[in-house]
Amino acid sequence: MRVICPHCLSVNNIPQKEHYKKANCGKCKKSLLETSPIELNTTNFDEVLVNSDIPVIVDCWAPWCGPCKMMAPNFEKAASKFPLKTLFAKVNTENESSLGARLNIRSIPTLILFKEGKEVHRVSGALDETALTNLVAQFS
Repeated sequence: MRVICPHCLSVNNIPQKEHYKKANCGKCKKSLLETSPIELNTTNFDEVLVNSDIPVIVDCWAPWCGPCKMMAPNFEKAASKFPLKTLFAKVNTENESSLGARLNIRSIPTLILFKEGKEVHRVSGALDETALTNLVAQFS
């Protein structure tokens, strides 16, 4: 399966397994098991979606948004539960207004789940860690 490196954003082909003890990027050699959300922008958004065989959940947020700030730690904690199962990503809609418009973002935070490059689910409003984990588990 193809996965995106969270460090250098290069595409890696790895065997699909239930659990991984070790998986490193072929380009930068860093761990693919690291689960910190990656930043997406107009330049890399389509490439990441097209080249990820695992679901991608995108948090559309802005730095001035209180609920976005409140949900950010929950998003990071949930990400740690899905290494190589779901890719967690963030789009700063203030910096990437054209991408926010393209995604039809009307309120923030908005979470969009993509599978095979297509939107399959959307939720607006801040979620706690449990709700976020349950949402991602439905699609992983």
